[in-house]
Amino acid sequence: MEENSVFEKFELQLDQTAKDFLRETIKWAYFLGIVGFVGIGLILAFAIFAGVIFSQLGSTIPGMGIYGGSFGTIMSVIYFLMAALYFFPVYYLFKFAVNGKKAFKDNNSEALTDSLGYLKSHYKFVGVLMASIIVLYILLIVFGSLAALAAR
Repeated sequence: MEENSVFEKFELQLDQTAKDFLRETIKWAYFLGIVGFVGIGLILAFAIFAGVIFSQLGSTIPGMGIYGGSFGTIMSVIYFLMAALYFFPVYYLFKFAVNGKKAFKDNNSEALTDSLGYLKSHYKFVGVLMASIIVLYILLIVFGSLAALAAR
């Protein structure tokens, strides 16, 4: 005979206070998602104009040489990549809010599950990005130190 553990019999239920906290979190996530999409739009607009601005700037700096004209293209690509990187956490946060609103409006546990899945994806993306940045900083410090020692 197979016995079920206590955790398999456990069913989580939210009291009214927890639901209120979740509703307020969803409202703020919705606001931050919209602000994030506006920010992505501004980054994309700047990426388009950065090509022209930095090309002119690169052409006027004497030390840039033949690479002066391509400086704008490089800056545009960097800003497009920043917008693409910023899109995913904002998208996941927005989807968390939209599905969370739907879950409370329709009293739909499946929508709440989807909502929490998007929240997990948001935090997972931000966590992996943060770990990558920390590793990049460590590598920059190590290689910078080695370069400083080699220059002595």
